[in-house]
Amino acid sequence: MAQSWYKVDNVAKVFLATTTRRDPRVFRISCTLTQDIDPEKLNEAVRRTAQEWPQFQVTLHRGLFWHYFESTDQVPLAKEENKEPCAPLYVPERRNQLIYRVSYFGARINLEMFHAMTDGNGGFLFLKSIVRNYLALCYPGTLDHVPTPNSASEADLAQDSFKNFYGGTRRAAPAKQPRAYHLRGLRLPYDQLQYFEGHLSAKEVLARARTLGVSLTSYLGASLMLAIYAEMPAMDRNKTISISLPVNLRNYYPSETARNFFNSVYVTHTLTEADTLETVAPVFDAKLKEILHPENIKAQMDEYEKLEHMPGIRLVPLFIKNAAVRFFTHLEDRHVTAVLSNMGRVDVSEELRPYIRQFAAFSSCEGLFTCVSSYGDDLVLGTASALRSTNVLRRLYRGFAAEGLNVTLYATEVEK
Repeated sequence: MAQSWYKVDNVAKVFLATTTRRDPRVFRISCTLTQDIDPEKLNEAVRRTAQEWPQFQVTLHRGLFWHYFESTDQVPLAKEENKEPCAPLYVPERRNQLIYRVSYFGARINLEMFHAMTDGNGGFLFLKSIVRNYLALCYPGTLDHVPTPNSASEADLAQDSFKNFYGGTRRAAPAKQPRAYHLRGLRLPYDQLQYFEGHLSAKEVLARARTLGVSLTSYLGASLMLAIYAEMPAMDRNKTISISLPVNLRNYYPSETARNFFNSVYVTHTLTEADTLETVAPVFDAKLKEILHPENIKAQMDEYEKLEHMPGIRLVPLFIKNAAVRFFTHLEDRHVTAVLSNMGRVDVSEELRPYIRQFAAFSSCEGLFTCVSSYGDDLVLGTASALRSTNVLRRLYRGFAAEGLNVTLYATEVEK
């Protein structure tokens, strides 16, 4: 890395101020190969990949006015999986440690990252680099010519794109968001999360979405809304359901950054007992398309970033900034029922495909958070839930089955 330290980006500040024991703001992405992992080769692949991605070889520190990353020569040791998914990575009292973790189990390679460092896009690029280097070691002379995914320059990969593309756009005050329905019920004890991995055919889901005239994201979002509505108490059914959807801002700006570069949008709808997928999906799709209009996305990005450009804000002590961020994040959370993050299709070089079975993604949370990704025809829904009850997810997957979709579902064990 050209510079030995740099300040965290705007989104990272939110993650740093709002980490909890249940939600340490860690995401996991994994790749399952066709053969069991060789630990020695995996560690050599991680060492090589660390040299290719210096922007991730950092430790996180807390100053008087801001957090900052500092370069380090540390390289993680890939170990057999021995922690629960998305276990904490950032502990303020232990500052001189990397904030990502590589583990393996059977044929699966797991990469877990503290969200203050990067988003899912950067995480997938990093994991694909590890996988490429690992497979090249496993099959010497066969895959050496396959390029690594990080084709951008070091400066572009380390860019703070929020700051770089801030345009100072002023927009009319956005419409007031209604207070959303929050999932009720007991939480899992001991700050646990339960993880669910659902597999569907991407072709089947896309075909059904097209029949309804909607996108895959809208099909899944509407299905989730209906599952939530079916489990709402009768007295709450007049409340609005709000699905939060992270948006990759690289689709709107010419950015190749490996740091965080996303915003979240909200699709809200008040359902009735007469609603079905045929009525909800088109409404969801129309609202989402309106929200995703480039002018709206760019205005929202500038709205979030403008605080950074206010005179004097840099001189406010960090503990005051953190308290303010926690307060406003709490207000924002009132507008969220559940999160649905479509991370898109995972592409790898054709030469690597015979050795890779699947990819999956998960994120820690305080409620219900589903990450969507696809590789080939395998569409994977990785859900983290803080709730004891699994009724919403049971409704969701029964709904998929009723639609004629083939479903395979796995779940982790938890103490209840």
